Amino acid sequence: EVQLVESGGGLVQAGGSLRLSCAASGFTFDDYAIGWFRQAPGKEREGVSCISSSDGRTYYRDSVKGRFTISSDNAKNTVYLQMNNLKPEDTAVYYCAAGVCGSWRPVKNYGMDYWGKGTLVTVSS
Repeated sequence: EVQLVESGGGLVQAGGSLRLSCAASGFTFDDYAIGWFRQAPGKEREGVSCISSSDGRTYYRDSVKGRFTISSDNAKNTVYLQMNNLKPEDTAVYYCAAGVCGSWRPVKNYGMDYWGKGTLVTVSS
């Protein structure tokens, strides 16, 4: 059974760091891109970052460039999102998903086939 399980969320002060993990199982990990998405209270879900399965290319939305880093450990079937210099506006439930790095907009569910249940990140000011 396909599973994506996020972990690493929590409460952190502005300027602090967190590393989120996405543990995948039930599918051929190397065949899928893994993306990170987030949904802040009262706001729409948005793409944060994505790492391609074919060439390892990475993508970041402008607001997190230079602060967040996505990486993959294929031996562990795990993708990470290192988040540095966190800001209150980063507060959201963060989701990982498997599919393709297709779109920054909610077209075809952002190109993702499988989704985790999310982990909450709260950044205090």
